[in-house]
Amino acid sequence: MPCLEEKDLIRSLNWFYSLEIEQVDLYKSQARAATDIYLRQVLTRIAAMEQEHVINLEAEISRRGATPTRLGAIIAPLLGVAAGTILNWTNTRTLLWANITLEEKAMADYKRLILKVAEKPLFNLLWSHLIDEDLHAAWFSNKLKELDRLALY
Repeated sequence: MPCLEEKDLIRSLNWFYSLEIEQVDLYKSQARAATDIYLRQVLTRIAAMEQEHVINLEAEISRRGATPTRLGAIIAPLLGVAAGTILNWTNTRTLLWANITLEEKAMADYKRLILKVAEKPLFNLLWSHLIDEDLHAAWFSNKLKELDRLALY
């Protein structure tokens, strides 16, 4: 199993830190605009789960003696709110499809990093984040299928 140099690992962790911050703000923005109460509650819960990822990654970066990227803390929320606002102008199907795409990207990136990490606590942390992203994508996919079924009637 190829291991990363520490600086490359920190760079990867900061990438995820920024991505997770963006996801928190994206889902919060979408939840505020959602007219369907169930969708609103799910988006709010997913945002809370993504916030746990932010906290975990911030702690891991700090534990390694590095500082979480300030750029991620400043730019990512703006991107998340902007993306959420734009998606809120679309319909629910487009919003779900975009969220699935984002979750699948996060999953692919987590899988790539997991293959390069030998350290057990970090390995387990990344796996737990990957599983959460997979569950989010599955919920969005199921909701999309439900909307498609309802459209047939």
